[in-house]
Amino acid sequence: MSTTERRSRIEALGAFLPAGSQTSEELRAEAPGLGDADVERITGIAERRVHDPDPAAGEDSFGMALAAARDCLAASRHRAADLDVVISASITRVKDGSRFHFEPSFAGMLAGELGARPGVLSFDVSNACAGMMTGVWLLDRMIRSGAVRSGMVVSGEQATRVARTAARELTDSYDPQFASLSVGDSAAAVILDESTDPADRIHYIELMTCSEYSHLCMGMPSDRGQGIALYTDNKKMHDRNRLKLWPRFHEDFLAKNGHRFADEEFDYVIHHQVGTRFIDYVNQTAEAEFGTPMPASLQVVERFGNTATTSHFLTLREHLRGNGLPRSTGSAANRDHGRDHDRDQGRSGARYLMVPAASGVVTGALSATITNARV
Repeated sequence: MSTTERRSRIEALGAFLPAGSQTSEELRAEAPGLGDADVERITGIAERRVHDPDPAAGEDSFGMALAAARDCLAASRHRAADLDVVISASITRVKDGSRFHFEPSFAGMLAGELGARPGVLSFDVSNACAGMMTGVWLLDRMIRSGAVRSGMVVSGEQATRVARTAARELTDSYDPQFASLSVGDSAAAVILDESTDPADRIHYIELMTCSEYSHLCMGMPSDRGQGIALYTDNKKMHDRNRLKLWPRFHEDFLAKNGHRFADEEFDYVIHHQVGTRFIDYVNQTAEAEFGTPMPASLQVVERFGNTATTSHFLTLREHLRGNGLPRSTGSAANRDHGRDHDRDQGRSGARYLMVPAASGVVTGALSATITNARV
């Protein structure tokens, strides 16, 4: 196979979800500044998973990432010693209880814990909630170039740390920390290797950063007290002009290759799991921009909240495992879409579109047909 013909595929997926959970009503009760604001109605999130703060539970960012990586390897055809590269994409690099950890890299430590061969290539990436997507973009390019044959992208997110800060500090539902109440804790891992079948392949993955909007969502130490905080201008982050960035970028990319969105015949779309209203709104915006119904939209946000870098791959894994994902649909035509989606949920050979929406602002598209992914 020549270099120009190499492609990657999603070979296996793994995840870890803490056993602890918190409903939106329970979280609202911890936020006296909210008054009677209905967090579940505003976000569409009923509950989210919450890590155990006891260091012995091993549910810091590193511990959850390690559990997800082991889960992924348990499903995979590959062993840890087969991997040519390990990439970590966590935003919340918490290890040993509550310490933010920067060196040595999470990826290097994870590779060692997993039993990867000595000296295996490993590195961390940081790109807000597009971190895992960025890691997959890099790994896909490495496989296409022939530099590696297989690798893992993994992330663990102790995201509810910002929710606790917000509950203490926000003053009303318009407070810039309100979006912090939507997050949940989780970890996810994905193994990519070389594709030998067009029916089991990442067709393309393209990303774009629009720094003009970088100030609209910022994570940093709280400016009101102790703790990590997230400040988001929800109105501007989710306005129609910003939501048009993805469909216009994707449309331009397809046009350069002589295609239209309708030609892609996607079976499913997975958006960043920000909230149910956001997902519905971005689908409606995209339908108007593309001039065609959107595919069935998969989501786990109602049960798990916004799980940051892990959201797309957690949603995909839940879907492939047949865990009865709720699906939003933009129109009557979309609900049919020429396919019986209720019958075909998780079927082999389905074509998936993943669309990141991250602070930065980062958008883009990953297109993949999945036939033999192990979960």
